Amino acid sequence: MELDNIEKLIEKYFEATAAVAEEETLRNYFSQESVAPHLEQYAPMFQYFSNAKKERFTKQVPLTPKVVGARKKLYGWISAAAAVAICAGLFFNQPTTIEDEYSPKEVAAAQEALSLLGVNFNKGTQRISYLGEFEKNTNKFLIKQ
Repeated sequence: MELDNIEKLIEKYFEATAAVAEEETLRNYFSQESVAPHLEQYAPMFQYFSNAKKERFTKQVPLTPKVVGARKKLYGWISAAAAVAICAGLFFNQPTTIEDEYSPKEVAAAQEALSLLGVNFNKGTQRISYLGEFEKNTNKFLIKQ
C-alpha cells in the first residue's frame, strides 16, 4: 500500500500539484536504503534536493552604502549632461534646404536627370504590361479550364 502511495505522490510531484508535506514524504522515502527497484531512478534526484536544502552560504556580503550614494550622484550628473547635450543639439541643428546646400545650376541638372529617369521608367512599365498580357494569353492555352 505504501508503494502505491509513493507512486501517486511521484506522479503528483511531476505534475506540480504535490503539497509540501507530500514532497517531504517523498524525500524521506528516497533517503532510505530500501527503495523499490522500479523507483530507484528517482532516488538520486531526491537525495540531491535533500543535500541542497542543507547547504548554506557562509561568506560575508559587503554592503557599502557609500558606493550606492556615489552611483546615485554619478547617474544624476550623467542624466544632466545628457539633457544639456540634447538641448545643445536641438539649438545648433538648424534645418537646411536644398537651395542652401546646392547651387541653382546643380538643382536644375538633378531635376533634368530625374525627369529622364522617369521617362525611361515609364517606357519600361509599358513593356512589362505587355508581358502581363502575353502571360495571360499563354496561360489560356497551357491551362485548359
